[in-house]
Amino acid sequence: QVTLVESGGGLVQPGGSLRLSCAASGSIFSINDMGWYRQAPGKQRELVARITIGGSTNYADSVKGRFTIANAKNTVALQMNSLKPEDTAVYYCNARLLNGMTHWGKGPLVTVSS
Repeated sequence: QVTLVESGGGLVQPGGSLRLSCAASGSIFSINDMGWYRQAPGKQRELVARITIGGSTNYADSVKGRFTIANAKNTVALQMNSLKPEDTAVYYCNARLLNGMTHWGKGPLVTVSS
């Protein structure tokens, strides 16, 4: 069992920056990779970025060059720069275990608005 606790999020103006952080506890030795997903109102949840324990990353095309994912020990962070109104969503931390099971955080809200 893995528990994910997120921090960060909030209201930011277009062009601004925010940093999300996610700390994993429990059976962290069984984590294969972690990532961030987001869900905007009326839309499906989508991948934002993922990172493996070895440091390999992949990003959604819509955030490439603006967002950076990084991991350290049992945490994963998402640095979001040059934010746009279309980045407004609930952002969920995700951990995928070696056995294929996935765990989700509760999701901080990110609002990009002037």
